[in-house]
Amino acid sequence: MQTGYYAAAAGMVTQFNRLDNIANNLANVNTLGFKEDNLVIGDFMRIFQEKRDELPNANQTKESAKFINRTMTRAPQIVDAYTNHSIGNLQRTSNSLDFALSKEGLFFAVKTPQGIRLTRDGSFSTNDEGKLVTKQGYEVLSENYFQNNKNGFITIDDSDSIIVSDKNGQISTNIPNSIKLTENQKLFIAQPQDIKKLKKEGDNLYAFKDIKEIQNISESEAVQQGFIEKSNVNAIKMMTQLIETNRLVGMYQKAMSTQMDDMNRDAIEKLAKKV
Repeated sequence: MQTGYYAAAAGMVTQFNRLDNIANNLANVNTLGFKEDNLVIGDFMRIFQEKRDELPNANQTKESAKFINRTMTRAPQIVDAYTNHSIGNLQRTSNSLDFALSKEGLFFAVKTPQGIRLTRDGSFSTNDEGKLVTKQGYEVLSENYFQNNKNGFITIDDSDSIIVSDKNGQISTNIPNSIKLTENQKLFIAQPQDIKKLKKEGDNLYAFKDIKEIQNISESEAVQQGFIEKSNVNAIKMMTQLIETNRLVGMYQKAMSTQMDDMNRDAIEKLAKKV
């Protein structure tokens, strides 16, 4: 069995998966609040070291040599995937319904047909009912949603010409025909207990298993009104990785061709000479 061929084929599949990941990051380079995804590939040196440290046989023996040889035939593979939750650049818009979070690990909470979800995209607007919603029409939750979900949304009246928010997400609007402000609802600023447990969904949303794992941060000091958070994807880094991955695919393809064509042809020619 030509183990080199199968190792090269597995390595190529790994790079195809990496290409898909890079392409998704590049496609969302302009998506507000998007967080870059990354893959961890277990290369030969890492696998070799792990297995060497776990060697079940005495060193310098025939059994240990066979074990190491079996380990060496292992192909590169994706061993882990993670999301980079670092903060993207904050861009000023001066739109009173745009909000950004200046601290890592905090999210806005919204209500979707699938349930409560989290998002970093704070480019909000109002619907026909005056409720604060996302671009997809999902209602933005207020701090008291879980105490009184009938009044757990943020409503902006057409007569509210002044809309201001403090750094904790407390929204205030003006009394009609005056510049005097009165407190409205307060944004629900969500912080998951373990950010690694969040699962990405469509529409730039994050799902979680249990609402008990999410806590409201009343004094977050992170809300920036009139700003939006850009994607944290580094386009130059992604393009560099794209070129690198394409080259690796070509190298694996060459290795497969060498294994199946050149080596087989050489073996056949040698056998023919002996016959």
